[in-house]
Amino acid sequence: MDQKLYDQYITVLNEELVTALGCTEPIAIAYASALAREQLGCMPEQITAYCSGNIIKNVKGVTVPNSGGQKGVEIAAILGAVGGRADKQLEVLTPITPEQIEQSRALTAKHLCRVELVEGVANLYIRIEMRAGSDTALVEIADKHTNVTRISKNGKDLLHKDFQLDDGSVSHKRDFMTVEGILDFAESLQVKDVKPLLDHQIECNMAIAEEGLTNAYGANVGKNILKLYGTEDVETRAKAYAAAGSDARMSGCDMPVVINSGSGNQGITVTVPVVQYARALDTSDERLYRALVISNLVAAHLKTGIGSLSAFCGAVSAATGSGAAITYLRGGSRAQIKLTISNTLGTVSGMVCDGAKSSCAAKIASAIDAAILADKMSDNDDYFKGDEGILDDNIENTIRNIGRLGRKGMHDTDTEILRMMIGQ
Repeated sequence: MDQKLYDQYITVLNEELVTALGCTEPIAIAYASALAREQLGCMPEQITAYCSGNIIKNVKGVTVPNSGGQKGVEIAAILGAVGGRADKQLEVLTPITPEQIEQSRALTAKHLCRVELVEGVANLYIRIEMRAGSDTALVEIADKHTNVTRISKNGKDLLHKDFQLDDGSVSHKRDFMTVEGILDFAESLQVKDVKPLLDHQIECNMAIAEEGLTNAYGANVGKNILKLYGTEDVETRAKAYAAAGSDARMSGCDMPVVINSGSGNQGITVTVPVVQYARALDTSDERLYRALVISNLVAAHLKTGIGSLSAFCGAVSAATGSGAAITYLRGGSRAQIKLTISNTLGTVSGMVCDGAKSSCAAKIASAIDAAILADKMSDNDDYFKGDEGILDDNIENTIRNIGRLGRKGMHDTDTEILRMMIGQ
């Protein structure tokens, strides 16, 4: 593979596989708040959190880690201001102490933070404004969870990056990505280039999966799958362990996760089923690394077109990546890997995102189940035809259609879901 193209795929992996503590939307709020507190130089007397609908949707029902079981935009912003470490970015709340948790409860009760819905902005948009006496501070994040586009103190911009509102087109930064290119990269991969990154992903994401099966979290989806179907089949373990990781994460477990496409749930989904299949097939570590590269990059390729936040459930794109990797692990051809991708997308692309919460675990299990069926179908060279629905015989056209569906087609769906969630 051309060295420049090889390096571009390495860059995507380094950009996507980031460690995060808890659901990334409340953590992004806490990160912005911690940055604003640094600029203000003291504890604020008032915080206003201006958020896009997708941020509010994804924060409403999820427990903020290291918060003592609290939920919501307000607590995320207050915790970030009280004790967040901005230099830790998506692990900003790691240093929070029990005393700071109690302080945050008291400040929440005093309505320190006010939340405002902002329309006509990026789907992922956060602006934290703070005031203490005559001093003010502002931090703005857009498009990506750690993409700080503006910092100001007392009305003077210290940082201001131009940000173009998403027009529904695929990022030119990623327009080199194709399924063929991903498979070329996986085959030509020098494992040493990704081993530390993938080892950390395996360690973190398998650990939280084990935690979700050991203790009670949320609706205990992972535990229920094992109770219902047993532990003998790898198909069951792939679904149960991934769901259990989400059970724990959505309930505020303070264990870190290596994310994909800005999401811990997606990071778990691209990792855990692939590891389970690799263990069941007794594959080499090297083959597992190549499979994880396929899983991570196929998911990222899909999400590039869909966008960071959407009404399109991210478990679908992540499970599609896992399915492609599973086909690779069992020795499937390139054509069969593409069929697995297409079959998965032809089955569960209608699954909607109605916010981060405990039912995400069940959606993950359902999406992985569809990916496993898709793999079994491709093994028999059975597939949904390219003139059926949104699918196309060319896999890149199918992926473009999925991006259009998630980013444009489900825009009104996203708005209606938010209205339902806030009681309008």
